[in-house]
Amino acid sequence: MAAPLKSMPMQDTEEHLEELGRLADTAGAEVVGTLQQRLDSPHPKFFLGEGKVGELRDLIAQKRATLVIFDEELSPAQGKNLEDSLKTRVMDRAELILDIFATRARTSEAQMQVELAQLQYMLPRLKRMWTHLSRIRGGIGFRGPGETQLETDRRLIGRRIGDLREKLEVVARRRETQRKSRSDEFTGALVGYTNAGKSSILAALSGSDLFIEDRLFATLDPSTRAVELEPGMKALVTDTVGFIRKLPHHLVASFSATLEEATTADVLMHAIDASHPGWEEQKEVVEDVLRQLGLDERPTILVFNKMDRLTHGEEKAFRNRVTALFDEPAVFTSAVEAEGLGELRALLLSELRKQRPEVLVQIPYADGEALATVYREGEVLRRDEDGDSGSIGIVARLPLATLGRLRHRSGIVVTEA
Repeated sequence: MAAPLKSMPMQDTEEHLEELGRLADTAGAEVVGTLQQRLDSPHPKFFLGEGKVGELRDLIAQKRATLVIFDEELSPAQGKNLEDSLKTRVMDRAELILDIFATRARTSEAQMQVELAQLQYMLPRLKRMWTHLSRIRGGIGFRGPGETQLETDRRLIGRRIGDLREKLEVVARRRETQRKSRSDEFTGALVGYTNAGKSSILAALSGSDLFIEDRLFATLDPSTRAVELEPGMKALVTDTVGFIRKLPHHLVASFSATLEEATTADVLMHAIDASHPGWEEQKEVVEDVLRQLGLDERPTILVFNKMDRLTHGEEKAFRNRVTALFDEPAVFTSAVEAEGLGELRALLLSELRKQRPEVLVQIPYADGEALATVYREGEVLRRDEDGDSGSIGIVARLPLATLGRLRHRSGIVVTEA
């Protein structure tokens, strides 16, 4: 069910409905019919106009539907009024996405994140949820780590939310410790709209097996793999959770610990499905979420994936359009073709050399702290000890921040290797 504002182009409305259908399919529902109404503004009682609610009721009876899914987010009152009028289970896009995340979460961290988002969503809707639980067992919207909390009261849910936040803070601190242990590594993070092919790109780059499925939100848990850029030079690349338009803000907040992998990456690789007719809108959706996370200034490579689905003429026109529109470095790839990722490897290697330049650092014997810093934060390539000069010469690749600190220390000389 779509109820867009009249300011939205008709083509966008159709694309949103198609995507909602794919989300429903991912959740295990069968779409038996669609209905839409273009609104000047949402109706405060039903979101839809009352006449359209009657039309929807007739469609439900005709199709024998047991669930109605709205593409827009409903207020708790609108959801309750619609269910009372339609006598049918009603959910909105946000609740559907939360349910998909519940079924797809594999690790304990992802399960805690989903449960937190579910509880925050359910809290203002608790009365309606309880009503349904009395007559519906299981099904879309009642699955996953958070389902047992539907039978608790607000006080217990509030306590559970606090408990989950504390546990996720512990996970975040542990993740921070892990990141510090590999601070000398060059890191990249794959971000992008769901089903843009991020997992396929990582699998092709690293040569490792990853779960890949042509469905929305096929994978939730981040995967990190070592990617060899050239002999002796590698990067650690992480595949993060995909974004989608109208992503529930509770979900973005609860998955912040996972998304921190992107906040600390040296470079972001924004995967875009070049074959999707709405790729420009999808790109804007991802960039909006990145802005919310404070990542809009991070070095970014645009990775236009699935180029194998375009004809030769379409590909040429597409490349010209991208070159004219965007200033960021861009590559055109296909994760299913062996030679499709060479350009991306080359750009990553260029970024690594830019952010981890090879330098010669002359360190006095007495400055053990600086020596430890070079070994801890850099990649040491060669070490020469010169007894006559009273210093140690180290050739290493070092982050720009580390080089800045070393240059300010007395007695240390940094030159290009």
